[in-house]
Amino acid sequence: MKKKLLIILSAIVVMVVICVVFLGFYLAKSSGHATEQENIRLIKEVISIVKKEYVEEVETKKLLQSAITGMLSSLDPHSAYMPSDSFKEMKVQMSGSFGGIGIEISIKDNKLTIIAPIEDTPGYKAGLKANDHIWKINDKYTKGMSINDAVSMMRGEKGTKVTLTILRDGNGTPVTYPIIRDIIQTKSLKSRSIDTGIGYIRIGHFQETTGAEFAKSLKTLKEQNGGAIKSLIIDLRNNPGGLLNQAVEVANCFIGEGFSNGLVVYTEGREPSAKMKLSTKIGDKEPHYPIVVLVNGGSASASEILAGALQDHKRAIILGTQTFGKGSVQSVMPLRDNAGLKLTTARYFTPSGRSIQAKGITPDIIVNRLAPQGQKPSPEKDIKENDLKGRLNPSTNKSIEEKKAVPEKPAAIKTDEELKNDHQLARAVELLKGLEVMSSRVTPAK
Repeated sequence: MKKKLLIILSAIVVMVVICVVFLGFYLAKSSGHATEQENIRLIKEVISIVKKEYVEEVETKKLLQSAITGMLSSLDPHSAYMPSDSFKEMKVQMSGSFGGIGIEISIKDNKLTIIAPIEDTPGYKAGLKANDHIWKINDKYTKGMSINDAVSMMRGEKGTKVTLTILRDGNGTPVTYPIIRDIIQTKSLKSRSIDTGIGYIRIGHFQETTGAEFAKSLKTLKEQNGGAIKSLIIDLRNNPGGLLNQAVEVANCFIGEGFSNGLVVYTEGREPSAKMKLSTKIGDKEPHYPIVVLVNGGSASASEILAGALQDHKRAIILGTQTFGKGSVQSVMPLRDNAGLKLTTARYFTPSGRSIQAKGITPDIIVNRLAPQGQKPSPEKDIKENDLKGRLNPSTNKSIEEKKAVPEKPAAIKTDEELKNDHQLARAVELLKGLEVMSSRVTPAK
């Protein structure tokens, strides 16, 4: 009898605990919902007061857009609200053709700053450089200006003029650059033979056709070298990133299924849809010739993913300086009125589990850029993700201890003359020639 009573009492206690847990969960959920509603009411109240009391008449739409812009800018440097015109331009840019001057920009120390000019564009030809602070666009000062607003002002019809006023290297004297806009047919990559049997491919950024262009360039290099190349240099310096799937397409040429089943990158986020793994495809791969990948502080996002994957798979030697450190994924979502939302939804990880965020890729061989003859190296370091206000913290999911690198100011590469005077490229060629000599002297064990 006592045993039966004990069982009944135990069952009652369990039921009470379950009820308390569910009641607490319901009240917490209701409280959270109520708090959210209170905050929305507060926003409505502020908008109402501003519309009624502000010294000048203000449109509700403008107030709401400003509120959304401020909300997203408080999250991290890459989340943003895109009005319809900006959203349209973003889609056009990814296709590889748009009207503008061809520069990548960000905010550093509350200043609108050039990350890197895209090669062969009006901005590049005008002499704009990485780390230049844009002081004015036409007659409008950029202090407090959002990136989207700056982009909108610099974009425009082919043949029209935009004037940038630039402050460079801490010089207090602003310099004016009148630039004629053009259709930016962003060339994804360039290739050439550096030496007998040594191929060179410079990837400026990753767009919709990069994977196919890369495969075509490899074929051309082989034809130029009697049907095969002995080694390859992949130049990712000043590559700001772009479409991740195209970086995976390039990696697919070299990475097999050995380590991590051909994994190139994986992402981690709060939502299940933000968690994904991208691996190489089954099929023919390039012969296992030596590869050197050149990187610097302008190498970001998808270019860091490619460098990190080739490094983890021990398929390439990474040479140069520490990369930018943008290890976050932005999802682009359409909104009403043809607007868009760019929201950081996940972090990238290399195949071995390294987080790139605010750290970047450390080269296997650190080679700083040399200043041009007769000039002193600039003391200002490359802009990095770690320098950006509000950036995401590095993930604690760290499996490999990374060493420190001393970064230097990067240099864009374009002409044959510049290639000849490129110290980092020269080191890469020397390394590949040395590997070839060593390979020819290796005697098989008997």
